[in-house]
Amino acid sequence: MPRKYQIYQVDSFTNELFKGNPAGVVTNADGLTDKQMQNIARELNNSETAFILNSADNTHEVWIRFFTPSNEVPSCGHATIAAHYIRSMLNNYESRTVIQKIGAGILPVEIIKENQDYKIIMTQGKIEFENPLNENIKRNIIEALQLTENDINKSCPVQIVSTGHSKVLIGINSQKALDSLKPNMDALSKISKEIKCKGYFVFTFDSNEKGILTKGRMFAPAIGINEDPVTGNANGPLGAYLVQHKLVKTNGKTFSFKGKQGEAINRHGIVEVEVEIENEMPKLVKIGGHAKVVFKTEIEI
Repeated sequence: MPRKYQIYQVDSFTNELFKGNPAGVVTNADGLTDKQMQNIARELNNSETAFILNSADNTHEVWIRFFTPSNEVPSCGHATIAAHYIRSMLNNYESRTVIQKIGAGILPVEIIKENQDYKIIMTQGKIEFENPLNENIKRNIIEALQLTENDINKSCPVQIVSTGHSKVLIGINSQKALDSLKPNMDALSKISKEIKCKGYFVFTFDSNEKGILTKGRMFAPAIGINEDPVTGNANGPLGAYLVQHKLVKTNGKTFSFKGKQGEAINRHGIVEVEVEIENEMPKLVKIGGHAKVVFKTEIEI
């Protein structure tokens, strides 16, 4: 017998309509098959759609799965913000902590109620650093991004970092070079198969905005996302990376910053990042932001 499923379109990491990163949220996904979830994600055609399911056991309150238009992924920052924003709104939550199960683990999410609205802060997964990429692969990535060696920030090793969903981090010198990027998507996809990492986050410290430490752009053509507007799973690993390589000053216990992304495609948003530090090394990453509901609909399957 067909059942109706509630679907929201939410812009994350922003308070403005049509900015930030759009995510689909299916609030009552229990009963959907994997294929149906994949079909809904493909139909919505956002970079990710979150499917909210009842908890599988008493280790967590809610289970969330994430699908791109082409496959399931273990974690997604902006879709997590969107999903918990909708849950908070529907349940009229006061400030509280929710324990969620996602592909990257069982992790807390902080709900902060502010002026009858919500800010969502998620703890990301385990911090993992791979060795900096070798010169040959690094050169191929630079060429695929249509950059030159002179564009690269020499203080920033080109490296794969993960807090649940890995990204290649590439530091460059100027916002002008960032804004003018026109990557060869086919070349990036081919490199992804070789290095087993599907996302490339290009960032710069060249920010002329007060309170904004970094500007960035993220490309993931291997999973059908040529450019992701505002990426929690890129800015979060970036925070760990900045601490790991001592590229920023910290108080020895925490480091916080704001990263802005999406300006080049007119979908800018801001990710708030906090890194907990132990023995001068990054121990835990949290990311946070706001959201805006664009529309609600339903589908009968």
